Amino acid sequence: MAEYYLISQLPSLDGIGENAPLPITEEYFAELCARFLGKKAQQAMKNSTLSPAKKPERSGSALIDAWNESERTLRFALAKMRAEKMGKPFDTEGRKFPAEYIRAASAAMEIENPMEAEKYLNRCRLDLLETLRPADPFSEDYLFYYGLKLKLLLRIRQFDAKSGEAAYKNIYGSILNGDRLEARQ
Repeated sequence: MAEYYLISQLPSLDGIGENAPLPITEEYFAELCARFLGKKAQQAMKNSTLSPAKKPERSGSALIDAWNESERTLRFALAKMRAEKMGKPFDTEGRKFPAEYIRAASAAMEIENPMEAEKYLNRCRLDLLETLRPADPFSEDYLFYYGLKLKLLLRIRQFDAKSGEAAYKNIYGSILNGDRLEARQ
């Protein structure tokens, strides 16, 4: 019953443009969840991430676990294709890649502008998240879906062309020079 009161307070995240301000902050969403959710659901919400660990870990939510596995699969597909493009070996750990992940990774690799490629991948991620959207809009799983969608929308808004280009040039230069430099923020 607490989920109903929480979800009824949340603004819709549907149809929000890329540059439009979000109607809720991640902090306020976390505050609402802390007030209305049980400890187990709060912990699952806190552990939800856009960058899941390489090795699967149970989150306590089937929706979050499905999201984590799909994100891992996308990242492995991207890494495999990048390695192939550079003629380097890559251990896929025996993973099978569904056609939609290969298509997404391939399309992203074809985009020359790294920022546009990342925007494309985020649209793919949003589309994938929509496939996980629970039928019951007043369930705990809907809150996990909402939290992940909010994280994705916030991430998209943090992109900055100037700093992204500088980081890309830094990483690309380090690859060409054989250095082990990382992106600077």
